[in-house]
Amino acid sequence: MRIGVVAPSCPVSEAVVEQARARAEAAGAELVVHPQVFASEGHFAGSDAVRCEALLEMLGDERIDWIWCARGGYGSNRIAAEVADRLPARALGKKVMGYSDAGFLLSALHKAGLEVAHGPIPADAAREGGEAALDRALAWMVRGDTTALEPDLAADRPSYAFNLEVLVSMLGTPIAPDLGGAELLIEEVAEYQYASDRALFALTRQPVRPASLRMGRFCAVPENDRPFGEAAEAMVRRWCEDSGIAYRGRAAIGHDADNRIVPFGTRER
Repeated sequence: MRIGVVAPSCPVSEAVVEQARARAEAAGAELVVHPQVFASEGHFAGSDAVRCEALLEMLGDERIDWIWCARGGYGSNRIAAEVADRLPARALGKKVMGYSDAGFLLSALHKAGLEVAHGPIPADAAREGGEAALDRALAWMVRGDTTALEPDLAADRPSYAFNLEVLVSMLGTPIAPDLGGAELLIEEVAEYQYASDRALFALTRQPVRPASLRMGRFCAVPENDRPFGEAAEAMVRRWCEDSGIAYRGRAAIGHDADNRIVPFGTRER
């Protein structure tokens, strides 16, 4: 098993890569790390062109089984459509995993026919308990270990998982996911609650909406100078009730080491 590591958004350190490499070797996999993951141009892991070409190179490499996004941050939206449009023939059959900002890329590649999953990334090595997150991701990639998945994925409809802000930023664009009839899992980090409320307004007022929704962890929520006055889960429930989306409770996803894996589309059995 060979896992290609690229950074479609922001760079990672060599220390993070070495931690991920050690966990991969322990799991019976080889990490093939593109040098682009250490590149730096402003906020990004290299220019848009550099990040795009690195990803296409990995997707076209017949020796690579999985593509693993090194970290989130910001930037994959700037290359996702071009990558999907220029997808090499050899990319079909490959699988891709990431979360947070990688959600743009996951959506675009899933629409292009690839298998993708929302799940832990090498950068999680820097979190408390990060080794467990890497081991969970590798257990799924290498062995298809279903205990690494979010434990209550819908059995009767496709599932999708996104950071809420990332998802709402995609709405109305060519790379937006088709959520009609699906179950959507959302998580959020470091956003004011009023901003999440506004995002839920946009999400639940779309012409095509998910059939059901589950709430992952909303963490590191800043305190506004005027309290929002409503618990986060109550806020999510309210928007679901107002829009006719079934609320199916909490989900084990979020910006932390306990983040579980959600394969896009129909649940694998």
